[in-house]
Amino acid sequence: MKVIHFIASIDKSGGGTTEYIRLLSKALKDDISLIIATGVSKDPIDIEGVFIKFFDTSILRWFTFSKEFYNYLQYEKPDIVHINGIWSPQNWEFQKVAQKLGIKVIISPHGMLEPWILANNRLKKKLALFLYQKKALRRSTYLHATAQMEAKNIQALGFTNPIYIIPNSIDLSDVKEIKTNYGMRKIVFLSRIHPKKGIELLLEAWRNCNTTGWSLEIAGNGNKNYISTLNESSQDLNNVHFVGAKFGATKWDFLRSADVMVLPTYSENFGIVIAESLAVGVPVITTHGTPWEDLEIYQCGWWIDLSVINLENTLNQVFNTPIKKLEIMGKYGRKLTEDKYDIMALRKKMLDLYNNI
Repeated sequence: MKVIHFIASIDKSGGGTTEYIRLLSKALKDDISLIIATGVSKDPIDIEGVFIKFFDTSILRWFTFSKEFYNYLQYEKPDIVHINGIWSPQNWEFQKVAQKLGIKVIISPHGMLEPWILANNRLKKKLALFLYQKKALRRSTYLHATAQMEAKNIQALGFTNPIYIIPNSIDLSDVKEIKTNYGMRKIVFLSRIHPKKGIELLLEAWRNCNTTGWSLEIAGNGNKNYISTLNESSQDLNNVHFVGAKFGATKWDFLRSADVMVLPTYSENFGIVIAESLAVGVPVITTHGTPWEDLEIYQCGWWIDLSVINLENTLNQVFNTPIKKLEIMGKYGRKLTEDKYDIMALRKKMLDLYNNI
């Protein structure tokens, strides 16, 4: 079986969606003939053992890359095209060409139909839905959601396609070492620096708490002007530090250095960094904007409504939690990832979906 995954970009700045493609490719490359088709970017990731086809999909070429897509798909003759992400016109163009050639198509919206996302740049998204995106979604053979919450939000928009729910996962073999040194009195944030991540609310809550003896480190990349604004707003907080992006082994070391990881996001379809933190034994604070009720079920973190006061209360709970309790919560989190979120579960379910199609 040959499957082509199309994604607008696999640049390192892409965050969770780029990491998802890396993990999925690693899981599937020995079972199927897998190709990643994507746009040219400044700093793309390398996926060992997987061929990556780059297209120049810049705005100046929107009227010419359709022919390139057609020639490429006619040459490769894949059984399935799997579209990752929405809103990018090139995703719709690749899908449209594939379906003209009789190729079955799956779309993974990757959380891009969540209410908070739709409310952001509302007019732009309404226009995109009217021009092409609604048509693209309705014409897909299957839709792939990463959680029941995402599937319900898709159905609430009126889409009636079959939806296959396959949670994102992590490769536990990437975790070379589990945390052992609890009591560092440090909380970390690790994600793309973006307004939807709730960092302003986190900084306000931190300012309102007695954080003596604790530190907050914020890691990630994003718009330089936005990061600069956040930096300026936290100048009065001498125990808050912006530490830049973290990748590879540095990322795992950074997570292990913390007693708690916080992701105060407005909306995530999964939140890979949550699973990564739990996998190294670090409890997590996150919001009902993520599908992470398991934090409460497995007693390995805090799952809260996003607000400054809720973040304050939760931070104060963390500050008053005995170190031994944080260690126990970390062990429960590691067990959760082993039970439910190892990459082998993703591999089996995705192969089942492809074989069904």
